[in-house]
Amino acid sequence: MEFKQLFEMQHALDQFIEETQNVQKDVFEEKSLALLVELSELANETRCFKFWSTKGASEREVILEEFVDSIHFMLSLGNMRGFLLTEWPNLQQKQELTPLFIELTQVVLTFVKVQTEASYQALWNSYSILAYNLGFTVEDIVKAYKEKNEKNYERQRSGY
Repeated sequence: MEFKQLFEMQHALDQFIEETQNVQKDVFEEKSLALLVELSELANETRCFKFWSTKGASEREVILEEFVDSIHFMLSLGNMRGFLLTEWPNLQQKQELTPLFIELTQVVLTFVKVQTEASYQALWNSYSILAYNLGFTVEDIVKAYKEKNEKNYERQRSGY
């Protein structure tokens, strides 16, 4: 997977949003919190932790859209710090979702605190494992990212 295009698309969207919203400050912390919120929304759609409920997970497309919402912020944070991946890590390690979401939250917090290329790579590695466990292919992810990217432009144009 050619990641360069996704980083470029995200950079263009971020510039558009910053100009539209007249952003005049570093929004790294805001984007970091947004990533944690999106990750939690994704967990909520999988319902993996809801032992008290018999209702199943949301439809695959809903979960995929939530999955790429996090990718938008991951790309954006990488762009802000100059950390660009060249390819999807594609790690295939079977894990239970609940502990994986907890681990991912810790990995995000580590990256926010220790903004290194290694901590950024660890974030993508963990997210790749999550993709595998959710059954998403690289093609699924790229297609969904591009669709959501356009939707985000439309939202900005309509005053979202």
